[in-house]
Amino acid sequence: MSGSTFGHLFTVTNFGESHGPAIGCVIDGCPPGMELSEADIQPELDRRRPGTSRHVTQRNEPDAVEILSGVYEGRTTGAPICLLIRNTDQRSKDYGNILDTFRPGHADYTYWRKYGLRDPRGGGRSSARLTAPMVGAGAVARKWLKEQYGTSFRGCMVQLGDTRIAHEGWEHVGNNPFFAANVSQIEALEAQMDALRKAGDSVGARIRVEAQNVPVGLGDPLFDKLDADIAYALMGINAVKGVEIGAGFGAVAQRGSEHGDELTPQGFASNNAGGVLGGVSTGQDLVAEIAIKPTSSIRLPKNSINRAGEPTVVETFGRHDPCVGIRATPIAEAMLALVLMDHALRHRAQCGDVRHELPPIPGQR
Repeated sequence: MSGSTFGHLFTVTNFGESHGPAIGCVIDGCPPGMELSEADIQPELDRRRPGTSRHVTQRNEPDAVEILSGVYEGRTTGAPICLLIRNTDQRSKDYGNILDTFRPGHADYTYWRKYGLRDPRGGGRSSARLTAPMVGAGAVARKWLKEQYGTSFRGCMVQLGDTRIAHEGWEHVGNNPFFAANVSQIEALEAQMDALRKAGDSVGARIRVEAQNVPVGLGDPLFDKLDADIAYALMGINAVKGVEIGAGFGAVAQRGSEHGDELTPQGFASNNAGGVLGGVSTGQDLVAEIAIKPTSSIRLPKNSINRAGEPTVVETFGRHDPCVGIRATPIAEAMLALVLMDHALRHRAQCGDVRHELPPIPGQR
């Protein structure tokens, strides 16, 4: 099965299945000499892991990460770094009723048609559980980017189902189970999720992710544009059905006099471009939003077919998130970090000697 490796110079190869003995990744291309331990990675995995609130799947996985290679005496050696996360709370029996049927909205049918067989336990390779190793790899990238450029990442939920969430301050994101930059709507969001779980249904979500203190010049022309690679990475997250950079689809209703970000000696006057012009970073904040579809695993019966092509009805049991978007913020941050890490190394390799007499605009690196 191809398609499990991400990146060019900083590569991440993802392995494992939802109900296998372990999941993990191999990171290749990490520069040597950076201090690294499990303690640098675990906090990000803890933000993403299941069972953290009543609003997400109650699968009780500690997601404890182990570094198996690539680190000696607390520092990266330049060799491949293998991260391992053991699965400890599988309940494969929950999927016994879908061995011969296809869950609507899932990869069951397409995987079976493509490969001739499939692992029905939790979705196998198609499971969102496989995002955990990417969050681990993203933590390594985040640390290097922070040390080299001061780059930082943040994200929040901006919409849950049909409810728009007001942005009341980034300081609120870590204080609620929704990663919402909000305090006044949390009680209502919890009531919405409780009603949804009781009904056996699900909703989607909209997530905003940002990178700050981004170096100018990351990205390459035509097919390796920075925003193209960001969209590619974010679309690779399970259940994502749309990506916006900067103003995104809102740019359709803007006029050129409004959309073009004017330059001043003090910096850019706006950021409709989302921090990217011509596929190259401007030094402004990188801003993207993703649309996540409703969870496909729901208790309500839905029409489907079995492997003989006969009509049937599918009901999904087991432990599932009524909204997979609730835990998506750390994943989106990680994928954005992996893109920037890869492009930072590529930029350093080709353009590390480029110098300018004109100093950068204030606030840029």
